[in-house]
Amino acid sequence: MSNYLRIFGRGFLIVFLTATNVYQVSHQHFAGGFVVGVLISVVWWTNARTSARSELPGAGLCYGLGAGAGTVAGMVLSTVLYSGH
Repeated sequence: MSNYLRIFGRGFLIVFLTATNVYQVSHQHFAGGFVVGVLISVVWWTNARTSARSELPGAGLCYGLGAGAGTVAGMVLSTVLYSGH
């Protein structure tokens, strides 16, 4: 897997989980909020130790594009999973 794909994936994952968790919290889904909150923290811990240290040209943009895609994906997942509630 390329370094750019890893960086994109980290940006995607942290914001995907955050967007999903916002929905969990706003709808008082306590168990889901807890589980996703733990996952956010694990990913954040890894990001804080590795992503910011990348020397790849355009790494910040790549991370940002992943974060944008993760935002939309988290919104879509929350809408699909909870559309009937």
